[in-house]
Amino acid sequence: MKKYILFLIGLALLLPPSVMAEDFLKAPVIPGGKVLVKNDSRLEFSVPQGHNEVLAFYRNALKNSKDIRIREWKNETYIEDDGNLPWHSITISKGETGETKVIIVKDNWTWILGTLVLRFVGVFIVLLLLFVAMMISGSIISRSVGKAEAKKAAS
Repeated sequence: MKKYILFLIGLALLLPPSVMAEDFLKAPVIPGGKVLVKNDSRLEFSVPQGHNEVLAFYRNALKNSKDIRIREWKNETYIEDDGNLPWHSITISKGETGETKVIIVKDNWTWILGTLVLRFVGVFIVLLLLFVAMMISGSIISRSVGKAEAKKAAS
């Protein structure tokens, strides 16, 4: 029994550090960061590494995850999960001082319902535009048919 326990302890010490890495909402967190804000739905921290190093860490950590989209913007990189992970986005801000700020946000119902409402309203706006276009074309066609019939009846 003692050999078994010593074997498990030795195995735990020899495992790669990525297995024992910290996480927040199942999203990896770079070790050695300074936590700025932490609550149930948001984690903000800064790390003393450059933007490209932090981005490489997250690309490597999330390479086996599906439904991940990475968007490069001028001042930050936005990593978004379109699947069913507990976190919604990881924002990596490009800092000028050599420190990089990382924000991990929990997936929330406000965002989900907002997206659904926007799509629902968008569908009805498109249907309304099609209805108005059909009414206008219908009135133009009925007027032209009426004028053609009036000319035909007059001759």
